[in-house]
Amino acid sequence: MLKQFQIPQENVVRVDHNRLRETTKALFVGHGVPEADAEIGADVLVRADLRGVDTHGVSNMLRHYLSDFKNGVINPTPEIHILRETAATANLHSDDGLGVIVAPKAMDLAVEKARNAGVGMVTVAFGRHLGMASYHAMMAMEHDMIGLCVTNAGPRVVPTFGAVPRLGTNPIAVAAPAGTEPPFVFDVATSVVAGNKIVIAQRLGNKLPGGWVAEADGSPIMGDSDPPSVDVAALLPLGSKRETSSHKGFGLGCVVDILSGILSGGGYSMFPGRPFNHHMVAAYRIDAFSDVDDFKAMMDEFLQTLKATPPAPGHDRVIVPGEPEWETEQERLANGIPLHREVIDWFRVTCNEMDILYGLE
Repeated sequence: MLKQFQIPQENVVRVDHNRLRETTKALFVGHGVPEADAEIGADVLVRADLRGVDTHGVSNMLRHYLSDFKNGVINPTPEIHILRETAATANLHSDDGLGVIVAPKAMDLAVEKARNAGVGMVTVAFGRHLGMASYHAMMAMEHDMIGLCVTNAGPRVVPTFGAVPRLGTNPIAVAAPAGTEPPFVFDVATSVVAGNKIVIAQRLGNKLPGGWVAEADGSPIMGDSDPPSVDVAALLPLGSKRETSSHKGFGLGCVVDILSGILSGGGYSMFPGRPFNHHMVAAYRIDAFSDVDDFKAMMDEFLQTLKATPPAPGHDRVIVPGEPEWETEQERLANGIPLHREVIDWFRVTCNEMDILYGLE
């Protein structure tokens, strides 16, 4: 997390991850989610907070999920069913189910298929937000597999040369195990920034760096600016503008829409009938391609060589994907998850309203 989006120390409340998980689970159950599903959803959110992906943890997402349950946007008890299936693939209908609960089930199916066929790929149509995409990709590593997760979520992002948002932030996550090194975990939006960073900037009263958002006519704002309302913010594709390769981020966002929304039959980011989100997860069984121990040993060598790169002036080290999140997780497991006092207040009020025991502090 960039320093300007970290919570000022005077507003930090450290919370034990187990207590946060139990409270989050109770709030899900209180909104009609079955206990087993609530446990999955709570774990996805809290794992995001543990790894420092605060944009997709309880602070930003939980209150929106609960509101959508209450308003009927999200189905707390979806009847997930298979629309089409082969030995290595499946397409699921999510029945308006919350992605943080449905996507882990989809990855379980992908892993099962990969165990039998070498690779497994599952698309999910007509779902809702799936949270931190890397959570679902990382599930495959527990089975000596490489995991992939993409999801469309829009429209929030303007195309290169475009004046109107057409794509979602459309993240891509890839997770690969190593031996002695922390795993490689790559999880990024195909926009310059995830939309929830706008929410954090508003909460903290910080300006946005140049190259993140567009003017009302689609022109990239390349200087620092006040954060716009999250409902109207037009985000820029990765690269910000054509001269700095925004066509690459735009193209990657299109790839995500094709693999998740169009392939599943659900629809692309600006498809009529939003706010559906459509997902795709995949698992690749390493021993279908290579010896697992050899793969992990080569991954260790690969990662160690990258980290041994001499740093450029002004920098202490080269950091590989997944390393900052792994380090943050170790620190927060030991010392608690930092939440803003405003979030703590929301938890206290919400728990009291729902007659749920509040025990975060």
